[in-house]
Amino acid sequence: MRALPPFSKMAPAEGAAYRRRVMAASRLELNLVRLLCRCEAMAAEKRDPDEWRLEKYVGALEDMLQALKAQASKPASEVINEYSRKVDFLKGMLQAEKLTSASEKALANQFLAPGRVPTTARERVPATKTVHLQSRARYTSEMRSELLGTDSAGEPQLDVRKRTGVTGPRPGDEKQSAAELDLVLQRHQNLQEKLAEEMLGLARSLKTNTLAAQSVIKKDNQTLSHSLKMADQNLEKLKTESERLEQHTQKSVNWLLWAMLIIVCFIFISMILFIRIMPKLK
Repeated sequence: MRALPPFSKMAPAEGAAYRRRVMAASRLELNLVRLLCRCEAMAAEKRDPDEWRLEKYVGALEDMLQALKAQASKPASEVINEYSRKVDFLKGMLQAEKLTSASEKALANQFLAPGRVPTTARERVPATKTVHLQSRARYTSEMRSELLGTDSAGEPQLDVRKRTGVTGPRPGDEKQSAAELDLVLQRHQNLQEKLAEEMLGLARSLKTNTLAAQSVIKKDNQTLSHSLKMADQNLEKLKTESERLEQHTQKSVNWLLWAMLIIVCFIFISMILFIRIMPKLK
């Protein structure tokens, strides 16, 4: 029986290696999806400030996502982008929770982009979108509590400087609370005015750059149109002069030809006459 060639022996091994790579990539993606679902569930729950597992899980998600991007048989680019979007959202949410002020948390929460597609088929709405809405409501409640001086239950907070046994607030405390509230509102108003001015300045600069680019493009179009018109005129003039030169050349050639023929005939007749006249002189 004839032995098989070497490449036929290597084909099953290469196929098995390829199947192992595909299974490894699928297993990695499955682990990523499972951990992502776990992180989304933990983010939706109410956690203690000292909770550290979610941050570690998000770090593991980043490592798994980088490994999945480096795989040869990785998923489609849209799926990879959706995974990256959800991981970035969880990472940004953890960073926003570390801020001290409720207004800063609310502002940072506005810039977060939750996922667009559910992670699993059982979800109707993406879990990250639900977490985003919950965190927005929580930060809004905290900011309202800071402005009004109430706790999470909506009851007024007692000032530490109040004496024991005094049930109602003193007039000085009311004035101080009103002054602090006015100060906070004024600070937020100044911040909004500053952002509005910056956006207005950016819009003006964008408009100026657009108008400048439009004028430059308009001038370039006019120059190009003028150049094309001049090129057409020069081409027509060149054709006319070429035709005239061709006609002149043909005329000059005919005149020279007839002049040469006449000269040759004259010289021929003169030689004949000269030959006949010379013997008679002797």
